[in-house]
Amino acid sequence: MDSTNELPDPKPSDNQVGYGRPPKATRFKKGRSGNPKGRPKGSFNVTTIFAKTLRERVVINENGRRKTVTKLEAALKQLVNKGANGDTRALRLLLDLAREAEAKQNAEGDRNPMVGQLDQEVIEGIMKRFQEADQQGQELQEADNGDDQSG
Repeated sequence: MDSTNELPDPKPSDNQVGYGRPPKATRFKKGRSGNPKGRPKGSFNVTTIFAKTLRERVVINENGRRKTVTKLEAALKQLVNKGANGDTRALRLLLDLAREAEAKQNAEGDRNPMVGQLDQEVIEGIMKRFQEADQQGQELQEADNGDDQSG
């Protein structure tokens, strides 16, 4: 047999260089980041800082009494008060927020219905049986009434 018909080695050696196999000297070292000057661990992104700031508590005066609420609550109260005083920009913003909140609430309701598909089928079956029983009861009552009138 010729040795030229042998299949190539299915496992390439670690020393091979090519597409997806950079030279060993330039590969990432174990335990070392490929982006050492990247975002440090424990630093916050804008969304986290924004949410944290909105949850901070402040003291407000409401109807002559001091009350501690979150900054988000205080801002929404101010927005509602401005809208109630006729500020059209505040009203427009409030309506947009209300629509968004309602749409989100409806979407959550659709995703997580109180009554599942199987439950709905069971309820419909029970209702059908009640209706059939009610119809049979009415037919019996009509038959009894017919017998009473003829006698």
